[in-house]
Amino acid sequence: MADEDLAVPPDPPETFDPSGAEPDPLARFQRWWDQAKAVALSPEVADSMFLATADREGRPSARMVILRGFDGNGFVFFTNYESPKARELIENPRAALVFYWADAHRQVRVTGPTQILSREESDSYFRQRPPGHRLAAWASPQSEVIPGRAALERRFEEARARFSDDIPLPPFWGGFRVEPEVIEFWQGREDRLHDRVRYTRQDEGWVTERLAP
Repeated sequence: MADEDLAVPPDPPETFDPSGAEPDPLARFQRWWDQAKAVALSPEVADSMFLATADREGRPSARMVILRGFDGNGFVFFTNYESPKARELIENPRAALVFYWADAHRQVRVTGPTQILSREESDSYFRQRPPGHRLAAWASPQSEVIPGRAALERRFEEARARFSDDIPLPPFWGGFRVEPEVIEFWQGREDRLHDRVRYTRQDEGWVTERLAP
């Protein structure tokens, strides 16, 4: 976080002590996410999340992706399965997510195993995307070296000519779900006495603990 102190948000402080914290971290996340979307300049600002992965040797990498949905089973995003992040998740199916909503001085961290979505789930989402986005999934060899933008645009036009209005889900494209084992909520406070509460999933449910800032 930034070194300077953060101002107290206008809303009353939430309960971060285990005895009074919400028992379900997904309910708290839903509320924070809704509040972030209400003040964001665009939906993707609130939906942006930092995704960290590692290959089988443990070498880390990170990038920003867009949250495309979440429920009690986890947090979902979509990508090209031939991209570096997808290959890393196939080799080492664990990930970390970070959401940071600067206007509210809030951060949420998520860690846990990942799973590839079913073909049906990925197809259902893909068909909701605008036609141009679907064509781009076919046209872009994500993260590969290309000679220039003209080559990418040529592939896009080739995809448009190939599929017309019926653009199917590419066999190399789909979703991942990050299944949360740990979710931590951070709220900035004055004098760097920030509030943090950590939820850890166990067989009997979620265990909550307050952390020092």
